[in-house]
Amino acid sequence: MSRATLILDSAAARRKASSWVDTAPPGTRIEFKAPRRSLPQNDRMWAMLTDVAQQVLWHGLKLSPDDWKLVFLDALKREVRMVPNIDGNGFVNLGRSSSDLSKAEMSDLMELISAFGAKHGVVFGGVEQSEAA
Repeated sequence: MSRATLILDSAAARRKASSWVDTAPPGTRIEFKAPRRSLPQNDRMWAMLTDVAQQVLWHGLKLSPDDWKLVFLDALKREVRMVPNIDGNGFVNLGRSSSDLSKAEMSDLMELISAFGAKHGVVFGGVEQSEAA
């Protein structure tokens, strides 16, 4: 097998993972990741980003929720890389997707958005704030 993903959510999944480890060829790489962010976290993040986008003018520009996501991911010290585009008249973002964030990372991101919003007078009113978990 070249690639496989298991979510360790049952004894059977753990046994399968153990079996794969026992039979893996030398040099096989194994990666462990924390649980991915939840759908309620994702909903809350987009509601917060939309509130920020509607209420904050950033250096004279009105940014979209997608733009703000990149700004906040960068502030969270997640990899956001830029390269010149093919035409040489702009840049392409090679940054990381928020869909790969863990639950803890997503909580950190939403705390960052909340702190920024408080500093800039954003009134958050989208998805209920208690849905962060």
